[in-house]
Amino acid sequence: MTTMPTIPEPQDDDLSPLLSEPFARAWIAPTPAARGPVGERLSGRLQRSLDAERGMVTVRQRSSRFEPLDCGVQRRWLYRAPAERALRPGEPRSAAVLELEAGASIRLGAGGLREFLVMQGRVAIDGEPLGPRDFLLLPPGSTPQLVSSEGAQVFVREAEGPAAERTLVRDAEAGWPEFAPGIRRRVLWSGAGQASLLYRADPGASVPVHSHGHDEECLMVQGELFLDDLLLQQGDYQLAPAGTGHRITETDTGVILYAHGDLDLRFT
Repeated sequence: MTTMPTIPEPQDDDLSPLLSEPFARAWIAPTPAARGPVGERLSGRLQRSLDAERGMVTVRQRSSRFEPLDCGVQRRWLYRAPAERALRPGEPRSAAVLELEAGASIRLGAGGLREFLVMQGRVAIDGEPLGPRDFLLLPPGSTPQLVSSEGAQVFVREAEGPAAERTLVRDAEAGWPEFAPGIRRRVLWSGAGQASLLYRADPGASVPVHSHGHDEECLMVQGELFLDDLLLQQGDYQLAPAGTGHRITETDTGVILYAHGDLDLRFT
């Protein structure tokens, strides 16, 4: 059996605060044009990065806030699709993190296709006990009840079709099939060319330049990842709309991340 590398936990004594807001976006402020060939290349890269990020949605864990939802339950929004237009291919209606205190419970109203991924702690969904990195997919129309005896954080994604049956993937049983050098991939659910996945990458691993046929969502479960010139850390989320792409996808620390997008990446 292959031993997976240990991905370091976040450290409190590093410089990671400098990589989050407001420092991470300081480079967005207009800057004077640099002189010379090197300066021109750097200015060009900066402009391309700015243009690419304007079409994407990035939510930092450090700067986003939980809001009360019910007694002992809070919600942190990651994404909500505009109601006035049709959804893009693979675009979710919404994505959020629910935080339940010990002993808290909540019943969600009827909605679309819902995915649940336990980020921390333990929770029972309709009586099904789930632990860290366990995944549950529920078909449209369900009204699930979440109960946590010890407290939990749960990622919840809601989308329109395609229709799917209830699917449970337990972290301890699923394994990590090889996908590319230094990268393993677990398919949690797939349909109509899109999929929900967990990736586990070794330090130094990277993915070649690729484009997105469906909206691509990335939620950082553990570790750090560069998406182009943007560093995502644990708890951060990014949505890249269909038709966009990434030039750089690499990790120095090793990473575990949830992704929803193309089942087959479109390398260019």
